[in-house]
Amino acid sequence: MKLTTTLLASSALALMAGAALAQDVSRENTVIFDLDRTIQDPENFNWMTPGTKRMHGAHQTMWEPLFILNYGTGELDPWLATGFEQNDDSTEFTISLREGVEWSDGEAFNADDVVFTVNLALTNEEISSREASTIRAQVASVEKVDDQTVKFTLTNPNPRFIVENFGVRIFGSFLIMPEHIWSGENAATFAFNPPIGTGPYTFTSAASNRAIWDRNDDWWGAKTGFMDLPAPERVIFLESGGEESRAQLMASNQLDAAQNVTIGTFEAIQAQNPNVIAWYADYPYAAADPCARQLEINTTIAPWDNANMRKAVAHIIDRNQIVNVAYEGTTEASRTMFAQYGSMAPFIDAVVEAGYGLPAAADVAAGQALIEGEGWTRDGDYYTKDGETLSVDIHVNSASTEYTRTIDVIVEQLQRAGIDARAVPVENGVFWGEVLPFGAYEMSYSWLSCGSVNEPWASMGRYTVADVVPVGERSPGFNNTARWDGPAAEAYSAIMADIASRPLGDEEIPGLVAEAYQHLDAEMPFIPLVQAAKLLPMNETYWTGWPTADNYYNHPFFWWNHTHQIIHNLEPAGN
Repeated sequence: MKLTTTLLASSALALMAGAALAQDVSRENTVIFDLDRTIQDPENFNWMTPGTKRMHGAHQTMWEPLFILNYGTGELDPWLATGFEQNDDSTEFTISLREGVEWSDGEAFNADDVVFTVNLALTNEEISSREASTIRAQVASVEKVDDQTVKFTLTNPNPRFIVENFGVRIFGSFLIMPEHIWSGENAATFAFNPPIGTGPYTFTSAASNRAIWDRNDDWWGAKTGFMDLPAPERVIFLESGGEESRAQLMASNQLDAAQNVTIGTFEAIQAQNPNVIAWYADYPYAAADPCARQLEINTTIAPWDNANMRKAVAHIIDRNQIVNVAYEGTTEASRTMFAQYGSMAPFIDAVVEAGYGLPAAADVAAGQALIEGEGWTRDGDYYTKDGETLSVDIHVNSASTEYTRTIDVIVEQLQRAGIDARAVPVENGVFWGEVLPFGAYEMSYSWLSCGSVNEPWASMGRYTVADVVPVGERSPGFNNTARWDGPAAEAYSAIMADIASRPLGDEEIPGLVAEAYQHLDAEMPFIPLVQAAKLLPMNETYWTGWPTADNYYNHPFFWWNHTHQIIHNLEPAGN
């Protein structure tokens, strides 16, 4: 890929220079993050309703979380809160808030704000954000104990309550709003403009393609000794306009951190700008996304209602080839259903040590032996039985070349092994709205095990018999779209119920995971493939301290609520 200066890149620079630097903040004191979408309503900062209202810097610079989950250790790093306690059955949680926290207008942040915001979610059905809906489903009541203490009573036991709702487990967390501004407003329509937060940056301006945030040198964290002021004086989120233009902006030092690019684009950027790095210094370069990829199988449709036939497909699939061809070496084969983070290592290791881990290479002969054991005979290119050719349609979301390239590889592998496989591309809305939730597929490519990043239940709990519905009915929350049922699934579900009731960190959980996994291995209701990959270029021309595998204070997804950690770790490159 040849990078050239284009009108688009020049326009982006002119926008940044004219609008962003109008207040004489130098480029050396400004960090610029890539924004991969248009800001739908630049004047609306109500995060409780759908739309782009926080990814353009609001929850990365202005709205701070109570805790931040560390993907490397699995621990919750305290932020606005200092800790929590829970009762024995995990139905009551008491959170301790940090003293001295202030909103940027000088008002104290305290338990009143937490109770007020949670009650907004509990009492206003029009609030539709995922985090607000989760709070409404889980919390029976919330009360102030004192200015720094809040008690939650849940509708049902949930040992994962804190990390799910307040720990930035995936993308965001339930964000606390200032009671003294929101009180009396309709939370379903309030625009909250100008917005305020407790973070070290305040809102300066926004348009459809950029948002600017300036450092608040009176930030509570520096005044109380919690943390020094971050080094960047200004933070900009700038819409790059796609892979080619973001590459040009990175190469010319007009971006400091970019969204996902292909390996070819990354190597072209590095050739022009050697200061650009990634999560790994060499292959696979990319960081693992929480949603590992897998092949979904509808267990109600013959012949894939037969566990041996599903296991045959698992043997035939060569994960190494998927890595090398579809991903061009920028990811790694999955050993289990889980994202391969340090915090998940105890559970992955338990599964592998029990003998249920997946090999990266194929064993086609073993797969064919299983097929032949079920009465199929190779007749030319394909297996046949009772005059029927062994075939399968694999639905794939056409929205990304990653998805279609992966299925193209799998289709070729199955064809060579004697299964007449065919890719069925469908557009994004049909895939997520009709194909997956209603079980309208034989096999499909997706990531429905997504969820577990520090404990196993979030992913494993998605395959219990409690979520089995007939084909044609919508699977609840995309859970168990495979319609996996029967004695093995029931035994698996019983173990899941045990794990669900145990506190995080219970020393028996890895063993229970391995015990449950024997049923997944025997029945293969889905087939893990490879880790999801995000190749995110990070530029050290102006700033160092980016998160990498060698500097693993947390993961590098800078559109998440934990980006506060990234910004606080940045240091001027000249230091």
